[in-house]
Amino acid sequence: MRLRVEFTTEPFDLDEAPEHAVVARDVVTGAELDAVDVGPFGNTAEGDAEQVLGAVSALLRESLRAGATRVSLQVNVIGEAGRGEGDAT
Repeated sequence: MRLRVEFTTEPFDLDEAPEHAVVARDVVTGAELDAVDVGPFGNTAEGDAEQVLGAVSALLRESLRAGATRVSLQVNVIGEAGRGEGDAT
């Protein structure tokens, strides 16, 4: 199964990325995920269910440890393993 995770960490700081946001970014960019998109107001990543779930677990642990007071996330099933969202079935 393929999953997409969308997440944000808080508190926000528009002047400089807080440590928890940097840690969250490092977790998802360091994981074996596809289509990672990191931005100031939201982040997404896609991949195999095991990799996404492992990254989510690490993201929660590490960003909370780095000072996040809230982590909002949404996980969606986007397809079967080995198949992209736009692939024909």
